[in-house]
Amino acid sequence: MRQTLPLLSAAALLAGCTVGPDYEGPPSVASDAVTRGRFVRAQDAALMPAPGLARWWETLNDPTLTALVDDALAHSPTIDAAQARIRAAEAQLRAQRTAALPNVSASATYLHAQLPGTSLGGSGGNGGASGGGSATGGATSLSSLDFFNLGGTASWEPDLFGGTRRGVEQVRATVGQRFADLADAQVSLSAQVAQAYVALRDAQERARLNARSTALQRQALALTRQRFAAGTASQLQVDRLEQQLQSTDAQNIPLAAQIDEYKGQLAILTGRAPGALDATLATEVPVPLPPREVPIGDPAALIAHRPDVRAAERALAASNAQIGVNTAKLFPSLKFVGLFGLGGTSIADVVDPGKFTALLAPMLSWNILDFGRARAGVRQAEAQRDAADAQYRQTVLEALQDAETSLSRFGNVRLQLAQLARAEATATRAAQLNDQRVRAGTSTLIDQLDIERQRLAASIGVAQGKAQLTKSYIAVQKALGLGWTDPVHAMPNRDAAEPSRSPS
Repeated sequence: MRQTLPLLSAAALLAGCTVGPDYEGPPSVASDAVTRGRFVRAQDAALMPAPGLARWWETLNDPTLTALVDDALAHSPTIDAAQARIRAAEAQLRAQRTAALPNVSASATYLHAQLPGTSLGGSGGNGGASGGGSATGGATSLSSLDFFNLGGTASWEPDLFGGTRRGVEQVRATVGQRFADLADAQVSLSAQVAQAYVALRDAQERARLNARSTALQRQALALTRQRFAAGTASQLQVDRLEQQLQSTDAQNIPLAAQIDEYKGQLAILTGRAPGALDATLATEVPVPLPPREVPIGDPAALIAHRPDVRAAERALAASNAQIGVNTAKLFPSLKFVGLFGLGGTSIADVVDPGKFTALLAPMLSWNILDFGRARAGVRQAEAQRDAADAQYRQTVLEALQDAETSLSRFGNVRLQLAQLARAEATATRAAQLNDQRVRAGTSTLIDQLDIERQRLAASIGVAQGKAQLTKSYIAVQKALGLGWTDPVHAMPNRDAAEPSRSPS
């Protein structure tokens, strides 16, 4: 026992050594964009360089939409799956942290051995008689030994070169990645719910306007048929109006299918079966519109807080720690195995306090001939780290492109909606002026109905433009990575081997 104390002391001293590269944070990506401090496409006066809101959907001022998003975040299977992956990673972290601790277990041991060429006196009935006794004529003498022990076994493998510590570092980074994955799932889910809701309200509004247009066309067709019967209209005019009516009627069919589709999609996103929200969404309301001023932040904030970027950064940290895990396999390992308890050569010894037994066996092992497998593992980990580094840089660039594209689309849709609104205003004035002419007897009712139909077509264009504006606003929020809440209290603490750095 005393001979093992120097080994224990040496193991304790070596346990402070940690092989493998320390993580120094992610690489610098798109430094020109960060230095510029603004997005290139953020030229619209309505865009403000200020941090965005996590619950951005509340800015649309639609209680039904807010309730649907909150319901989805609380009950969606996608979120449940992401949370389950977090729990699995946290359990793995707890298990990894115990790897450097001693392992103690209760045990009951019985050992029977036959030893050649050894005479063990006092073995009683288990002595030479059981093994054939002494033999004449040069035969080998056999002695038997029985050993009983009731107590426990213990083992401990000190972390001489930091492989276990690197493993903890790796799993801790994986836990952070799983939290970022959860946030990314929340961002995507909130955007999906909002997009489906806006699409539903847009389809309902267009179906309503199409129904009004159909009614006007039916009225115009009836009047034209009366004129045709009186000989003041041609068959061509009747056929033209019939064709318009049939075309408008045909547009109502896919709109009805789209309304059902979006209702079912919203039910699925909130964790319900299709049809569960039909009654809730049956009441038609206008498409919600974004606020006049939209906070967007800057590229540095995007890189630091967008969940998929944070997930890629944590994956890079985990792959960096894996290099240390594999490097530690190149060096020797020391393991202490112990047996303690009551026991002896008789079963009665297991209840005799005077028969306490303690055995400690240090075992040093070093795989000196593995034909390069350990070094190949290190090279593989280094290549995986390089791939994670490249993936992080790619994720940052794609995030910036996504933000720039969505901002450009948002600004252009605003301009398009302004043009559509002017066209609607012109069509409204034309309808009002022609109504005055009808009242004065200088224009026909059929002409007025046709002008009203054109005004409704302009209104349908405006309705579609509003829906596109809100959808582009939602795309901006998703591109900025908004729509999640950071559970700071649940994030694992970082140790010295994993410094906290902002991924800028």
